[in-house]
Amino acid sequence: MTEPFSGPPQRPLITISVPVLNEEGNIDNLLARLDKVTGDNPKYDFEFLFTDNASTDNTFAMLAEKAAGDRRIRVLRFSRNFGFQRSILTNFLNAKGQAAIEVDADLQDPPELITEFLAKWEQGYKVVYGIRRRRIENPALKLARKLHYRLIQSLSEAPVPLDAGDFRLIDRVIIEALRQQADRAPYIRGIIAAMGYPQIGIPYDRATRKAGRTKFNFAALARISIDGICSQSTLPIQYITTFGFFTSLCSAVLIIFYLFYYLAYDGAIARGFTTLVLLILVSLSLQTLFIGVIGEYVGRIFNNVRGGPLTIIADRIEPNTTLPEKTDQL
Repeated sequence: MTEPFSGPPQRPLITISVPVLNEEGNIDNLLARLDKVTGDNPKYDFEFLFTDNASTDNTFAMLAEKAAGDRRIRVLRFSRNFGFQRSILTNFLNAKGQAAIEVDADLQDPPELITEFLAKWEQGYKVVYGIRRRRIENPALKLARKLHYRLIQSLSEAPVPLDAGDFRLIDRVIIEALRQQADRAPYIRGIIAAMGYPQIGIPYDRATRKAGRTKFNFAALARISIDGICSQSTLPIQYITTFGFFTSLCSAVLIIFYLFYYLAYDGAIARGFTTLVLLILVSLSLQTLFIGVIGEYVGRIFNNVRGGPLTIIADRIEPNTTLPEKTDQL
């Protein structure tokens, strides 16, 4: 007895996740290169999911126009700028694919590497990330990035890949695990690394931005570093506690010493105005720094306890709609 014909086997769906903010100059080139990559991987189906962080240029209008002629394109537009990391997380949580691949719209990370990502995924890796072997940028900013990666790794309780950004593939099992995260200031690459699933890196040379302006300066990098440290570890608090213990011990020893000196030399203590001022300034600066670190943790606790949506989706363009759908929250 012959079995009924069930048609061709269904191809795995892969989500290409693209967070955007004022990238109108890169949309055409990005879609052209993504279209080439998807054509080189015919055994997969693809969707292109854009999360627009409330762009003020024509980015959303261009994406809406492109979506009208390409059913693979989905667009989520936020009510305001919720930040890069939240944009990535919202994108992942709305992905329909069996795997999702985050790629920036500025084309500094080559979409052509997606083919290698998929090959490693087929080998069983749940996370495949790009390692930035070489990049052309301001030397000071480049040094700051390297310090950022190494600082995060040194303070993290789980290994975080060095010189790896958010250009990565994650399996559906990772996406479902991300749904359990309640952090209002997520550090995505650290959260994924801490899950412990099999992962592998692929080195590549990062290109220069062709259009638009970068959204990451020293202030933005510092903010991501703080989020990464506070998200990944409580070691800074432990270091402060340890430092405070040794400072108190040294203070006690000095108190005994100066008291003995005072009694032994009849109150004749050498006067050192400069030394005293410097000690006060150093003590004040350290106290201010430590209070700031503790404040970062307290602030994160406050935001997480307060709750609220991770992002607010003001407009949604799906393949079965011709107009943006109503506001949604995540």
